Amino acid sequence: EGFSSVKFFLSLYRFQACVYFASVFQAMSCGIHYLASVFMAVTPNFVCGIPGNVSSVLFYNSSESSIEDIWTLWTSTENYLAVQLENGEIWELNQCSRSKREVGLELAYEYEGNKSVFSCSDGFLYDDTKWKSTVVTQWDLVCDREWLAKLIQPTFMLGVLIGAVIFGDIADRLGRQRVVWFTSAGQFVFGIAVAFTFDYYSFVIVRFLLAMVSSGYLVVAFVYVTEFVGIKARTWASMHVHAFFAMGIMIVALVGFLVRTWWVYQICLSIATLPFVLCCWMLPETPLWLLSEERYEEAQKVINIMARWNKVSTPCEVSELCSVQQDDLVGGRTDDNDTSSTKKHNILDLFCNWYIARRTVTVWLIWFTGSLGYYVFSLSSVSLGGNEYLNLFLIGAVELPCYIIACIGMDKLGRRNTLIPFLILSALICVLIMFIPQDFNTLIILANMAGKFSIGVAFGLIYLYTAELYPTIVRSLAVGSGSMMCRVGSVVAPFCVYLRSVWIFMPLLLVGIMALLSGILTIMLPETLGKPLTNTLVEATEMGRKKKSCSGKTPPAHSGAALEKIEMFGQETVSTEK
Repeated sequence: EGFSSVKFFLSLYRFQACVYFASVFQAMSCGIHYLASVFMAVTPNFVCGIPGNVSSVLFYNSSESSIEDIWTLWTSTENYLAVQLENGEIWELNQCSRSKREVGLELAYEYEGNKSVFSCSDGFLYDDTKWKSTVVTQWDLVCDREWLAKLIQPTFMLGVLIGAVIFGDIADRLGRQRVVWFTSAGQFVFGIAVAFTFDYYSFVIVRFLLAMVSSGYLVVAFVYVTEFVGIKARTWASMHVHAFFAMGIMIVALVGFLVRTWWVYQICLSIATLPFVLCCWMLPETPLWLLSEERYEEAQKVINIMARWNKVSTPCEVSELCSVQQDDLVGGRTDDNDTSSTKKHNILDLFCNWYIARRTVTVWLIWFTGSLGYYVFSLSSVSLGGNEYLNLFLIGAVELPCYIIACIGMDKLGRRNTLIPFLILSALICVLIMFIPQDFNTLIILANMAGKFSIGVAFGLIYLYTAELYPTIVRSLAVGSGSMMCRVGSVVAPFCVYLRSVWIFMPLLLVGIMALLSGILTIMLPETLGKPLTNTLVEATEMGRKKKSCSGKTPPAHSGAALEKIEMFGQETVSTEK
């Protein structure tokens, strides 16, 4: 596994390597902000506030002089505290109400007399032994305001969905480099601004904007790095972007362990963005986008810079790339006479016949399940027992080898033959976790890591598999719609995690059912390893019916041909380099 990863890094030339690592470094910030709420919005133990100073506190048979000393004994939300004030009044403090005893000369835990029930008009008292401050304690997001706390992560994921759509389109119109710079600066600005929000609503709004730019960066970064690294390293390059995202999750765990005040925690996480913001303005626009916009002089400048960095004596000219594009376009027209280049395609083309429609439903389900399982395992990790910081760190770390396995499996076994066993395995692991006794914390954590690993493999390879399952004329539409289902899954995931309050295994049951269904339906998908990409829906349908695939023709991927020409820089390195 390590050798394959090393081969990928060695395949990058000097210029491409610098651009690649600078870009994927920022992907860590996306992982940071996506999972930051697991510690920032945690709800500690709490009880109703009281109108006076406490002289003594009683919890069953344990007596203390202050409420802060009694939190270590608190075991259930159904418990209450009996407290005596300095003026002699005795109160019973529950989580969302408080009762004043009408008669009581001595402080005792059990009381059968008359009580007057009051609301928590004096606020709440929180256990600050683990977290000095969270957004829940800052704005009292408990009891009748608890639903506001539960909306923090779903609204963030809604911003992720919208940001992916908006910035993906803007990147095609204005260029990748501008969007990369804007979204990077936005992550830093909005990330810091979150720490200084003055109420819950401003907090949610700024976090929503932060989600949009974070998602926008991640989407555009995939396009940006793949247009530079080229076709040969494309699979590994896209997978390693996921790996840096996972490293961001590990950073969340580390910072959460070191910093226990939510706004300081948020500032520390946002500072991770700063190094890239300071240097991202130096990143060039991709030559392929410049060529598509007919900005030939700018494209030539970028190509010359790449040549100097890669120590190439004779860089290719833009005119050569243009001739390659024109030849490909002409070839595409002659090879595909049955498809008009001006015909508009829409989402209905993904349901043009039974075979393609069944394929689309299955692919959408895999995208949804992959995202749902990914975030359910990640968000639930802090509730598994034991050390919640170590749990989240391990859940992030287990992704690093899973993407290597995904790449090797795709190349050796095939896309479908890798996807099916890992989807079914994740379903079996979800069932297995339900039978593990709750006091076996280590075993539960290991099983959840295995579940995250298996769903991570499936989630990682569906990007490439989707692109290969559909013909050229609707390929972008297919990947885009699948990505949209992925975002829907990420919005649903937090609500799925909240179902733990109904039944502790409900989230795992839902993920397991979805993964098993996805795995079974994937059996009907065709294998695409080693097969040429299809051009038309007719060819794609024939592949789905297990007939001899295609006619050997490949799509007029003029951008790919031009990129292969650009990649030749690395093959012309002068012999005096060493």
